Amino acid sequence: MSQADAHDYLRRFAAKQPDSGKPWDIVFFDPPYDTAYLPILNIFGAKASGLLTKTGLLIVEHRHKNELTADAGSIIRSRLLKQGDSALSFYELTR
Repeated sequence: MSQADAHDYLRRFAAKQPDSGKPWDIVFFDPPYDTAYLPILNIFGAKASGLLTKTGLLIVEHRHKNELTADAGSIIRSRLLKQGDSALSFYELTR
């Protein structure tokens, strides 16, 4: 799945909520390191996206030197783990 495919799928899924299914508890986003992360974070952070449950978690793997935004709309990074060249950013909905 390409970046455009993931972006389009998430936009379509969010637009169909709540008819398209339940929101997710955990999402692990592990794209190639040269991916533009912000468009995907913005979709998850859109107030009406409905992609995450109230206690849901978006985990994004990225190169540790590629510092991701601390927040995007209604999601905020709650944790950052770095190991070697990789990092995991954990995002949750703001309360």
